[in-house]
Amino acid sequence: MPPVVLVWVAVVLGLDTGASLGEQRLLGLGTWALLLLLLRRESRVTRVQVGVVVAFASLVEYVFAGWLGVYVYRLHNVPWFVPPGHGLVYLAALSIGRSAWLHRNRWLVPLTLVAVAGWAVWGLFLSPTHDVLGAFWAVCLFGFSRWGLSRSVYCGAFLVVSYLEITGTSLGTWAWQPHDPLTGWIAIGNPPSGIAGGYAWFDAAALALTPRLLSRWQARDEPVLELVSD
Repeated sequence: MPPVVLVWVAVVLGLDTGASLGEQRLLGLGTWALLLLLLRRESRVTRVQVGVVVAFASLVEYVFAGWLGVYVYRLHNVPWFVPPGHGLVYLAALSIGRSAWLHRNRWLVPLTLVAVAGWAVWGLFLSPTHDVLGAFWAVCLFGFSRWGLSRSVYCGAFLVVSYLEITGTSLGTWAWQPHDPLTGWIAIGNPPSGIAGGYAWFDAAALALTPRLLSRWQARDEPVLELVSD
């Protein structure tokens, strides 16, 4: 699955470089179709987790891009492919995190954290665009990797999200502001170094809300099961 997501990201972002608003919406519909197709093979738990991430990430997008302008998309909107794109990225991170290959090579998780730390230090002290926000998110990623429940998923998220961000900012699909618009003093890289730490928060939301949503789903189905048994 991750190769499919990585190729799709490259295709969509490449096509978006010269797309009109209508063409961009078609790319969004195609991204939704791919996400739903991939979810057909997943369990109910995974589907709910992805749904929570899409909802949570979409809220973040419309607040921080659409309203505050912390980062700006090419057409100054939130493209239709962005919400389902978050679902694809998270699904790819889950797939990497639960892969036997990653669990056989346990050194990949600490190596990922070394890469995160190196990028954050470069952004703070060596990059021409000072990056404080990226360092903050790197700290978040370290914290989740230490105390969270999905260390391998965070490793997958770093790989996929870093690829997505570097590709998107290089193509000009979106650009991060040099400083956050609220305070004006928090420097931001383009892209921020530890941005995968944001997906750790999405994963935390999914882990927290999914059991509650599933229990409500089960409670809703129980009366139907009782009627059938009677």
